[in-house]
Amino acid sequence: MRVRLWGTRGSLPTPGPETARYGGNTVAVEVRSDDNSVIVLDAGTGIRNLGRTLPGTAKRVDVLLSHLHMDHIQGLGFFAPLYVPDMEVHIWGPPSPAEPLRSRLGRYMSPPLFPVRLRDLPCRLTVHEVPDGHVHIGPFAFDASLVCHPGPTVGYRITADGRSVTYLPDHEPGLGVRGPLLRDGWTSGCSLADDTDLLIHDGQYTDAQYAERVGWGHSTFDRAVEFANLTRSRKLVLFHHDPDHDDATLERLMRELIDRTRPSMPVSAGYEGEAIAL
Repeated sequence: MRVRLWGTRGSLPTPGPETARYGGNTVAVEVRSDDNSVIVLDAGTGIRNLGRTLPGTAKRVDVLLSHLHMDHIQGLGFFAPLYVPDMEVHIWGPPSPAEPLRSRLGRYMSPPLFPVRLRDLPCRLTVHEVPDGHVHIGPFAFDASLVCHPGPTVGYRITADGRSVTYLPDHEPGLGVRGPLLRDGWTSGCSLADDTDLLIHDGQYTDAQYAERVGWGHSTFDRAVEFANLTRSRKLVLFHHDPDHDDATLERLMRELIDRTRPSMPVSAGYEGEAIAL
């Protein structure tokens, strides 16, 4: 299984020379199996460049949305497979008691926010609300679970080729916890991340930033490392970088994090274009 990061930024795109190293596109991740089947995680602005690589190399693509905040869907209308008539596109996302997923996505994919309506796309589109339990898509299997973030939000664990990747891009595992994170299933996301080969996890805030943003749905650097240790993850990639964290800031924060926490697994800040083989 191969994982590639096409967008790593949270909240809004931040293009420019000061973010060239880690990237300015909002979140989008490609997961590709050994037989070249593809799953896409989230549809931030990074999905535009990802989508250009798919027509002609795949006949089906599945897009798994963690939630519907704008930084996770704002690239959807620019995803090239949606405009290929013989392309089979499946969009998965969390259910809501208020409104079906298709109609919620239709709020964005319709005027005045977007000129092309979801119903008018020429691809073979199917929209799925993520069910409880195990889902099989070709060589992949995935599990989804609600996690701590405002609004209906899920994290994903994807397995293929004997390996696993857990994706928790917007996640506040320490909400309401003053001391260490709790074990035995009390911490959000633990069941998805347990013994995972790769954990892609929210690392938006420093401790000082978090003190003013409790309840906003995001993690600190230190809590992400603690969560990775708690779940025995074998590699941690910090993700969903804050718009105010330019390249120099991220490099400094990562050096300080490693010196302070001495993590038991490899820890890095995800960067746009990064490819990870599992």
